[in-house]
Amino acid sequence: MTLPLALLLAVQLFLLGLLLVRLLPGRTRRPPVPPRPDPRHDTAVTVLVPAYNEARRIGPCLEGLMAQGAPLREVLVVDSRSTDGTRELVAAAAVRDPRIRLLTDPPLPPGWIGKVWALEAGLREAAGEWVLGIDADTVPAPGLVGAVIEAAERDGYDVASFSPQFRDMTAAERLVQPAMLTTLVYRCGAAGVTQPPPDRVLANGQCFLARRSLLEAHGGYAPARSSWCDDVTLARHLARRGARVGFVDGSRIIQVAAYSSLGQMWREWGRSFDLADATPAWRRALDVALVWMVQALPVPVLLMLAVWSPSGGPADSLRGALLAVNGVALGVRLGMLAALRGSYAERGAPYWLSWLFDGAAAWRLTLSTVRRPTAWRGRGYTPLPVP
Repeated sequence: MTLPLALLLAVQLFLLGLLLVRLLPGRTRRPPVPPRPDPRHDTAVTVLVPAYNEARRIGPCLEGLMAQGAPLREVLVVDSRSTDGTRELVAAAAVRDPRIRLLTDPPLPPGWIGKVWALEAGLREAAGEWVLGIDADTVPAPGLVGAVIEAAERDGYDVASFSPQFRDMTAAERLVQPAMLTTLVYRCGAAGVTQPPPDRVLANGQCFLARRSLLEAHGGYAPARSSWCDDVTLARHLARRGARVGFVDGSRIIQVAAYSSLGQMWREWGRSFDLADATPAWRRALDVALVWMVQALPVPVLLMLAVWSPSGGPADSLRGALLAVNGVALGVRLGMLAALRGSYAERGAPYWLSWLFDGAAAWRLTLSTVRRPTAWRGRGYTPLPVP
């Protein structure tokens, strides 16, 4: 028994050290971006909203966008031939606010994911200096547009995306989804770090800002056309080409109410959070091992050690070292609950107990890593390599 446990200790010790190195920059991360309802900017922003059968969710998004002042110039809702009343809702909003325009994207070309194609179609019509992609299931706070521009200009970003606050989650979702979100932080670091390395850049397509000239100079959204994690793929593509890319805490300026059940969240949130299209295979394997070893296994290992009582000698020292390493790993994990609490509008007991479901999150990450999706929001796609 001691040899397997010694190997486990060696692997956990290495990966815990790697995790701490990744999390260390988060100590000096910037606080959440505050709303700027009355900004003073001489720039112009085009908001792109890709939509496909979003009638149930797009209303609060449109209301939030209509509440924006300068520097918002236009809102281009790019619809992919919805059949559920989405188009009628957008048309009604356009009557109330002439900045809103309803577009229909051209037929989907081979090799493109629908959302990315809609963004590309909108980019070709955009007139703003900045382009801000907003998902239809988001709820922008008043002052969102001014806030993202101010944050980007403050830190000199060419591209910046903003993490949301999750709301309207069921108790079951709050037990599992925070554990899944923690895997992202463990693999990529915290939001608000000024300039991570290009291969660790994280992004959120629900609120993704970029200079229009930069996008056009580097192929628009086409570099991510076949990617299921198009936001991260595009952000890392631009970072490798010299763009200054940031991932910022936007929990005060944008909310997301994306899913109606744990099952839907399990399927759709797990669709891309492995970041397979933006990360080399060897690094994905390392990240999966890290999540299992220092996020999912510490509690089972500590429970096992509680009933294992060696009779002294090297085994006793091994038990003590395992207790220390897994105790530190569990302490880091519980600290993440405090660090991420602002990302959830409702928390309660399910949120604070979500660490008990780290094994489920690690399993979902493993499934996503080994099995590429072929469908999204009812549309099927032929698997193609990412360019």
